[in-house]
Amino acid sequence: MLQNPVHLRLAKLESWQHMTFMACLCERMFPNYWAFCQQTEFADPQLYRRILDLIWESLTVKDAKINFDSQLEKLESAIPNGDDFDIYGVHPAIDACVALSEVVHAQLSGETLEHAIEVSRTSITTVAILEMTQAGREMTDEELRENQAVIDEWDLQWEIFRLLADCEERDLELIKGLRSDLREAGISNIGILFQQQGDKT
Repeated sequence: MLQNPVHLRLAKLESWQHMTFMACLCERMFPNYWAFCQQTEFADPQLYRRILDLIWESLTVKDAKINFDSQLEKLESAIPNGDDFDIYGVHPAIDACVALSEVVHAQLSGETLEHAIEVSRTSITTVAILEMTQAGREMTDEELRENQAVIDEWDLQWEIFRLLADCEERDLELIKGLRSDLREAGISNIGILFQQQGDKT
């Protein structure tokens, strides 16, 4: 799937920046998982929320003691099987889980760069597949590169990257600000709006 120069630039960042970048992209994928769970009653979407909150906590709380092995186990049991559901929404939900599991694996291994690139690719793939589903056909990489939804997703990834790249050291205010902004916006990478009390969009 689509490559982007942001993948090369991520190599210049430190681990905490990679982790924040990934957490931001997962924050934008959470409404996709939430909407799927609302629609199908497959699982409790709060499980995803709790694991992602622990990732944010590990970025902002010094020496936070979190058992990520246990979190990974919980997450793996909450990933839907695409063959079990005949609805489009299962695919963005799986992508959201795949991305979050990449973040947890990065936390466990300490190797963050390749996981950050994978989360970036997963998020753009979700967008590209929606565009192709709506168009009813496969699109070439060239077509996708010129697709407005794909352009918007890359722009947002670059924006997060630039904010992080401008930091010389771990900036707790920036991390908390990114988390807060994305949570308050509540809009996923494919335009699904998270509503705490409401029904799915």
